[in-house]
Amino acid sequence: MAQMRGPGSSYGMAAPSPFGGPSEDKADQSPLDAIRQQTSKIEDLLDTMSEPIKPYLPAIGRFLIVVTFIEDALRIITQWNDQILYLHDYRHIPTGLTHLFLILNVIAMVICSTMVIVRKHSERAVGGLIAVVITQALGYGLIFDLNFFLRNLSVMGGLLMVLSDSWVRKTKAFAGLPQLEEKDRKMYFQLAGRVLLIFLFVGFVFSGKWSIWRVTVSLIGLMACVMVVVGFKAKFSATLLVVILSVFNILVNNFWTLHEHHPHKDFAKYDFFQILSIVGGLLLLVNSGPGQFSIDEKKKVY
Repeated sequence: MAQMRGPGSSYGMAAPSPFGGPSEDKADQSPLDAIRQQTSKIEDLLDTMSEPIKPYLPAIGRFLIVVTFIEDALRIITQWNDQILYLHDYRHIPTGLTHLFLILNVIAMVICSTMVIVRKHSERAVGGLIAVVITQALGYGLIFDLNFFLRNLSVMGGLLMVLSDSWVRKTKAFAGLPQLEEKDRKMYFQLAGRVLLIFLFVGFVFSGKWSIWRVTVSLIGLMACVMVVVGFKAKFSATLLVVILSVFNILVNNFWTLHEHHPHKDFAKYDFFQILSIVGGLLLLVNSGPGQFSIDEKKKVY
């Protein structure tokens, strides 16, 4: 969206001289203002192009955020014996506890994911899914795996965006009533969600083999990540990350092209759905904006 500008601020645009002389030199504008002008044009174009799907964007975002949990629940059910064997033989968890652990995880993921999708009891649903992430990290012994840790930080960032999105809807539903506590919570959770969402890309940058293509994508993505964190043109930056992650996901995590018994099929499938969840969080950011703790919002004030 183009930023609101006060009547006295030109933001680097040449102002006509009151005496008919030459206008202010455009070279005087700051690099930040130049970037803002160009990204505003792109944002306006994106707004126009995305107009038909805008009403469905929150629903799409929420579904994508929980899709990794739905896929994980199906994986546990379809690979039940393998899961039991791993937890018992490699994690040394007693047989009865392995069954209880898996059953509780499946129930929590299915119920909480459904609640997120239908927008019911979002706080409890998000709390339940965050608990699943933590217990699985402990149960499967992945808490010290850096890649797993960064990915799940991003997933939790998406879940925090679900909370802030639900509070935005409540504020709109009860306009005119005092909502100070909820407004404050929304601001802090939007900031935390923005920061956590970018950790997946940090993990992507520092893993895998380097190439000219990878360096280029990494530099563009890192710049977009910084813009998301500080809230400068956050909607444009989040849209750029959605495109980068989606293309990367299709090209690299194309599990559907692998043979059923390929050793990397499950890993590619897991990574594919996790990235979809983070894309969902970014879509909610595109829909609701970066919140009060951002450069974009501060610019509206001035």
